[in-house]
Amino acid sequence: MRWNRTGSKVGGRSGAGALRRIADAGTTIRGRILVAFLTMSLITGTLGIYAIQGLQEAGELVNRTYDESLMSINYARAAAADFANMRSAFARRMVTRDPAVAAKLDAAINELASTLTEDLGIAVERSQSDRVVRSAKAVQEGVELWETMRHGLDGSKAKIAAWDALDRQAGIVDGQIELLVNYTAGDGFVFRQTARKVVAQEVRFNLIAMAVALILSGFVAYLLNRRITGPLAAASSVAARIAAGRLDDAVPTGGRDELGALLRAMATMRDNIQAMMEREVSQRRSAETLLADALQSSREGVVVVDAHGRIALANAQALQFFIGLRSAVEIGSSVTALANGHADAPAALVDCARTLSRDGEVQLADGRWLRVSRSATQEGGFVAVCSDISVLKEQEAGLTQTNLRLDAALDNMSQGLCLYDADHRLMVVNRRYGEIYNLPPGSVVPGMSVVSVLERSLGAGHHPGSGRVDLVREAEAIFAAGPDRTYFQELANGRVVAIEQRTTADGGFVATFDDVTDRRKAEARIAFLAHHDALTGLPNRILFSEQVDAAIAQAGRSSGFAVFCLDLDDFRPVNDTLGHVVGDELLKAAANRIEACIREIDTCARLGSDEFAILQRGIDTAEDAAVLARRLVEVLGAPYVLSSHTVTLGVTLGITLAPHNGTSCEKLLKNADVALARSKVDARGSFRFFEPEMDARLQAQRLFEVDLREAVANEAFEVHYQPIYCLNAERICGFEALLRWNHPVRGRVSPVEFIPVAEELGLIVPLGEWVLRRACEEATRWPDGLKVAVNVSAVQFTSASLVTAVRDALQATNLAGHRLELEITESVLVANPGATTAILHNLKMLGARVSMDDFGTGYSSLSYLRSFPFDKIKIDQSFVRDLCAEDGTEFIVRAVIGLGASLRMTTTAEGVETEAQLAKLRAEGCDEVQGYLFSRPVPAAELPDLIAHWNGAKRAIA
Repeated sequence: MRWNRTGSKVGGRSGAGALRRIADAGTTIRGRILVAFLTMSLITGTLGIYAIQGLQEAGELVNRTYDESLMSINYARAAAADFANMRSAFARRMVTRDPAVAAKLDAAINELASTLTEDLGIAVERSQSDRVVRSAKAVQEGVELWETMRHGLDGSKAKIAAWDALDRQAGIVDGQIELLVNYTAGDGFVFRQTARKVVAQEVRFNLIAMAVALILSGFVAYLLNRRITGPLAAASSVAARIAAGRLDDAVPTGGRDELGALLRAMATMRDNIQAMMEREVSQRRSAETLLADALQSSREGVVVVDAHGRIALANAQALQFFIGLRSAVEIGSSVTALANGHADAPAALVDCARTLSRDGEVQLADGRWLRVSRSATQEGGFVAVCSDISVLKEQEAGLTQTNLRLDAALDNMSQGLCLYDADHRLMVVNRRYGEIYNLPPGSVVPGMSVVSVLERSLGAGHHPGSGRVDLVREAEAIFAAGPDRTYFQELANGRVVAIEQRTTADGGFVATFDDVTDRRKAEARIAFLAHHDALTGLPNRILFSEQVDAAIAQAGRSSGFAVFCLDLDDFRPVNDTLGHVVGDELLKAAANRIEACIREIDTCARLGSDEFAILQRGIDTAEDAAVLARRLVEVLGAPYVLSSHTVTLGVTLGITLAPHNGTSCEKLLKNADVALARSKVDARGSFRFFEPEMDARLQAQRLFEVDLREAVANEAFEVHYQPIYCLNAERICGFEALLRWNHPVRGRVSPVEFIPVAEELGLIVPLGEWVLRRACEEATRWPDGLKVAVNVSAVQFTSASLVTAVRDALQATNLAGHRLELEITESVLVANPGATTAILHNLKMLGARVSMDDFGTGYSSLSYLRSFPFDKIKIDQSFVRDLCAEDGTEFIVRAVIGLGASLRMTTTAEGVETEAQLAKLRAEGCDEVQGYLFSRPVPAAELPDLIAHWNGAKRAIA
């Protein structure tokens, strides 16, 4: 067969290559073993491959017998069945009269025709001969002819001859299909016979090949054993001799294989062992030399004594330690004999022998300390190692001193200290611990357990009513509190001890005991002061608020309560004139009187300087509060006999009732304060109850303050100017700047209304500076001879920025200082005369003029005119208004004008509205006048016309 011939050729080429590889590798054992195994593997593989190919061929024949022949027969018979079904369906089609059934049968015939074609195709595909192909083609052509004839028949008009022709064609097709089935069956029989023949041939060939393979494998094994066994025995003999130490025996030479290489390697190994032994001897000698060098250079003194007790060796350090040891080594002196005090031995050598004869620490004659450590040798002697521990001794001494200092520190600690080990045994205790617990010295010593220490404290009587179990439970509570917690222990003598404990690294703990009795008292004092006034001892605002909150919580379950706000009248003048010491004494006396007026269930608190508050509990009507208010007015109004003065004060009260007027402390205090303010307005030394209308007025005041703040922030003001007329020159000599506020809702707001509020809110300072800048800026547009007068509030004089503001305004506008006139009232001079004088002098240094406004309406002390550098006196309009009346006002005005003339001060009269008043003032010699007779205050835009009217057109424009 072609497969066998092709397989033989391939096997020949593979065998030739294997033989060449065997010839190349035959010189080594590994190669020989490899060749042997390759040969046997080749034989086995060849047999296996041939067997596999035979089985594959047999299988192929079997598959063809089934898959091709049998399947071809089945599909040929299926084609016969398809044609029979086509004829049957056609017969039913010809006899039926139902169109639906006829259409269904036509579809079935077409489907059967398609199936027949597919079956014939599969039968041809599975066939193994050309005759099957030809037969199938004839069947297909016959069926197609039958189909053509079938389509040409008309069921009602077909003639008998046509039906006969159709039947004959059907018979021809049946015969052709039968012939196709026979052809396919014949092919299957031929295939079976061929397969049986091939299987028989393969069995015979495999038996012969197996016998040949067994013979070849045995021959290869024989050759392999012969080439390996002899050399292997020689190598084993050489290895045994080397292991026995016979390194001088000859080693046979081997071949080029591994055994020969093994023998050569053994010869090399023998040579290496000899070289290694020589190197080891050399290294040992070198190590001995190094050891001797290390021994000589060691910082430890080493002395070797042999089994007979003679000193055999001593290094350089030992010779340095012991004088005379060198000679003892040289003569081999006995340590025992020297230690027993040999008569001929020097004392130093005797000391050396005695030192070497025992372990321990020895101090030499030169003060050095040695530690001697002896180790026995195998021969019965010993080696003594001497270490210089002089530095260590010094450190120990230093440590001892440190411990003494530590003991001193522990004994002088402000805290008691106990250090326990992991077994809760006392290790360290200081003197302060015994002092805290009043224990006799020596009663608590190291080694005691925790329970024993507690029993000492219990025996000292510090824990009355407590036993050992209670103290142990208390100690456990301290341990459970953790390292960050402090446990406070109260002793029978009233002392308080703060105990803290922390765990140490070795499992023990350290406990500290601090006598915090004084600290607790101080903390209690601090806690008291946190809720009480330090001066009077009364509750402060915080505690008072808590009391009010508590009263509010109970108000629904019992009767109501009242909240009083008290303000001592005229306390500030007393405090300023008599001093703070007298003021404090007066406050304490007033507090005592208030407490005497109230009940124990009531509360009195000090809220501020001279402000007090009272919480009156359990009242049913407002009359109950009024009774207490009248009593307070009476009692507090009585004279106070102090240590050095007798003082009389009054008191004004504001009262609010709860819960009718509020349900919060803030609301009640606010209402009481509103009532107090109303009472001060009505009459000092009285009381008023809070009314909702008061709150409405207060809210209106608050809204007014908000509007004023916004106006200051937005500069929503105007500056109007009223002319000042000079009677001597008969013309306008300047203008007074007057502030005006035109509110978008309130309309024109009088300065009498908003100036005091601005002073109270602290807005007058920025507002006054703004007016000053605007007035100076506007004055620069006037003729040079005209001046501008600006009012300065008393609050501005308390600000350190007044002089700076004036200087900045003059510099920014380039206005000459003599053209600026600052008007102040007499109240400025009363508050702080010294500071006011300094400010006035600084203003004069800037060139500004200073005038006293509203002269005669305030204190009118003539000393002010002498002490302060005024340039002008302004007579108040109240005097000018009544100048023509017969009530003596004329004489007052005449006196003021005369006083100004005498002091060389300009006199200006305000409020001139009639010609009669002007004539009177002119006659009295007044310098300047000002009032509605000349003009109302007008905006800056109207000033040119006003100047032109009084001074002429040439003077109206700068």
